[in-house]
Amino acid sequence: MLKTPIARGVALATLGATLAIPTMAQAAFIEDTKAGLELRNFYFNRDYREDPGQSKQEEWGQGFLLRVESGYTEGTVGFGVDALALQGVKLYSSEETAGSGLMPSAYGNEAPDDWSSFGLTGKAKVSETVLKVGTLQFKNPAIGTSDSRLLPQTMQGAQIISKEIKGLTLDAGYANRINHRDSTNNQVMAVNTGGRRGIAADAGTTNESDDFRFLGGSYQVTKDLTATYYYSNLEDLYKQHTYNLVHVLPISEGQSLKTDLRYSRSKDDGSSNVDNKALGAMVTYSLSGHSFGLGYQKMSGDTGYAYLAGATDPYLVNYVQINDFANEDEKSWQARYDFNFASIGIPGLTFMTRYITGDNFERANGTEGKEWERDMDIGYTFQEGALKNLNVKWRNATARNNFNRATNVDENRLIVSYTIPLM
Repeated sequence: MLKTPIARGVALATLGATLAIPTMAQAAFIEDTKAGLELRNFYFNRDYREDPGQSKQEEWGQGFLLRVESGYTEGTVGFGVDALALQGVKLYSSEETAGSGLMPSAYGNEAPDDWSSFGLTGKAKVSETVLKVGTLQFKNPAIGTSDSRLLPQTMQGAQIISKEIKGLTLDAGYANRINHRDSTNNQVMAVNTGGRRGIAADAGTTNESDDFRFLGGSYQVTKDLTATYYYSNLEDLYKQHTYNLVHVLPISEGQSLKTDLRYSRSKDDGSSNVDNKALGAMVTYSLSGHSFGLGYQKMSGDTGYAYLAGATDPYLVNYVQINDFANEDEKSWQARYDFNFASIGIPGLTFMTRYITGDNFERANGTEGKEWERDMDIGYTFQEGALKNLNVKWRNATARNNFNRATNVDENRLIVSYTIPLM
């Protein structure tokens, strides 16, 4: 139900398609519409400890994220439309400190004062099956669009999700363009070739593709066990099979053991050298607000792990704040600790720290490569008063390695966010 005349105006202006829908069919379309404006203030500071060029990245911005999700028209087939309007405003950037991924900028090229983008998504629903076409954000083992900066990454394409059978979710999608989190332009896609993963396009070809597709789903085998499989293909560059098993063992009240097993097989698709097997496992023991996790990740094959370039999120247990630990033949371990202060009477306050170490990959000179990273997050969401639902988060990271001194960094991020419900 619409809460204010302003909210109704926003909905009708953004979702002008309602004018073509008969009055009887409009009821659910409007009444089920949800809209929110997120205000996201983001400060980013990365200190390059040994880079002979850029000494640090430092930028500060204010983001405005308007999300509108309509209901569906009445009838056997329901139709709707979603909208995503993004606006970024520079609060601080300079030629010497640009390139954080927070805004459209690069070292030697200061960000503009403001930038924006707008996307619409048409959708149709039959029973428990939904088709969406337009601007999309994917989150599955095949592709994860990033939302770890001021504005989110989006893609242009289509997706269909079906939940007709209890416990079974089927998911298929296609994309031909990607809009990165520090850009306002939709671009063709590429495979990530960074680090010591050894991935390259074949001679005479380019690392570009305008066709990414995936097909998969998950099945809840029992109330404690979920099995997932996805196939994905970045045309001409790689094809990938991903398997996942998640089991949660209840031990007693407030006590459980979670096991997350992942395996991916990636191969070339005609114009690259991709050849990788990625094995990952994460076991987490939880007890009364405390969580203790231990993770292991192993790469094998002729290259490292393949996924879309441009800071999309790979489905790896050791993908963390700065690194992915996915170099060719790399083995890595993770130790993690989380604490939810609600267990001792302070709801809204959370803490996380983790340490990851990796080795067994080859440096340019043929010797063994090594790297490690330490992360810490502290977050608080106000529970009452004038600041209720305001979230403040500090993210700190330190990363070191012996193969690329330009990526030895100390990093801090401070994020303040608040969502205003419009309807």
